[in-house]
Amino acid sequence: MIQESELILNPDGSVYHLNLHPENIATDIIFVGDQDRVDKITKHFDVVEFTTQKREFKTSTGIYKGKRLTVLSTGIGPDNIDIVMNELDALVNIDLHTRQPKKALTKLNIVRIGTSGSLQSDIPVDSFVIGSHGLDLNGMLHSYQIDAISNLEVENAFISHTDWSSKKAHPILIENSLELENKLISEKVFKGITATAGGFYGPQGRVLRLPLEDKNLNHKIDSFNFNGIRITNLEMETSAIYGLSKLLGHHACSLNAIIANRANGTFSKDPGKVVADLIVYTLNKLAE
Repeated sequence: MIQESELILNPDGSVYHLNLHPENIATDIIFVGDQDRVDKITKHFDVVEFTTQKREFKTSTGIYKGKRLTVLSTGIGPDNIDIVMNELDALVNIDLHTRQPKKALTKLNIVRIGTSGSLQSDIPVDSFVIGSHGLDLNGMLHSYQIDAISNLEVENAFISHTDWSSKKAHPILIENSLELENKLISEKVFKGITATAGGFYGPQGRVLRLPLEDKNLNHKIDSFNFNGIRITNLEMETSAIYGLSKLLGHHACSLNAIIANRANGTFSKDPGKVVADLIVYTLNKLAE
């Protein structure tokens, strides 16, 4: 039995941070970072059957073109993804009354709709990128047994190419769900590795007042190429979603609206529109 200190429930029996019961979620779930983006997605629904919010975690479940979907805001960063993924898995794969894992496990389909900056000059602002892999640069996944999901060949090539500091966590490369990718991909979507940093400023090479450990790291990242696979964009959630999904047995794929191009120094003139376009694109793909 899982102890009360390990799987924490609210007085009403809902999971601690998300404030959800098993019946509140669909098996197809859209992740967004911003809680305000939840309503921007569910406004397209035919009906919204359930909504709740606790802290930054806002959840709405409803129907879009006959498809039951849940939209959940994760907040920012891999630490929040650790909370969200573990609690969602508990909702479907642990009996919350007996505190025992279920014998028959449920696989969730998780699609992230995010915003990101492109690292490649030929991937312009206002485009879409799908993460073929998540490259974990933040270290959160090292708390788990990850040998089965990592790719040492590519990871070591990245370490060599970037002269990665041994003081940092070993990078981890995790594949997406090809099943979900095939559902979401089209000729209008760029594809490549999505790198996941643990912060917005220094971890993504931004300098305000603090000097960086490696001021050339962004250039080393965007120039990395392994058998034609390159790192297309940099954000703060994808590798954590991919890693925990693989470990827990779920499907995950990450789509990002490109609102900045770090290589060209450009920013979208209308970032709200590209996000809105990606929302409609993703909903229609999931409903097909």
